[in-house]
Amino acid sequence: MSLETLFSAAGAVAMAGWLALLVAPGRSWANWRLAGQALPALLALLYAGLLAWHAPGAEGGFATLADVARLFATPGLLLAGWVHYLAFDLAIGAWICRRGTAEGVNPWLLRLCLPPTFLAGPIGLLLFLGLRAVRR
Repeated sequence: MSLETLFSAAGAVAMAGWLALLVAPGRSWANWRLAGQALPALLALLYAGLLAWHAPGAEGGFATLADVARLFATPGLLLAGWVHYLAFDLAIGAWICRRGTAEGVNPWLLRLCLPPTFLAGPIGLLLFLGLRAVRR
């Protein structure tokens, strides 16, 4: 399977989780079983496979920014990095929905935190943490 096909498939898997969170942020089937476990696990399997296939012999590493740039010059490892983002941002989005629901945050406010988490994970997390701080 081509890297482009895997890229598209990974995006579709992540999008399914994000849509479930938007539709039902307070429901455990969405925020725990699907977007919190099943889909991140599927993305993690793809990530592990990409690393196993493309990391051996790749140049670069994590010691310097230049090393990371050399590492991600390998398309399969660049895709692995992207899948890493997809999996972790989705897991954080699911956590936001679970935590917010447990704390009684209005589901519409939770939904407002999801797009920034999808697009720029740490900013969405920061928005949610700020919302929690204001509510206290």
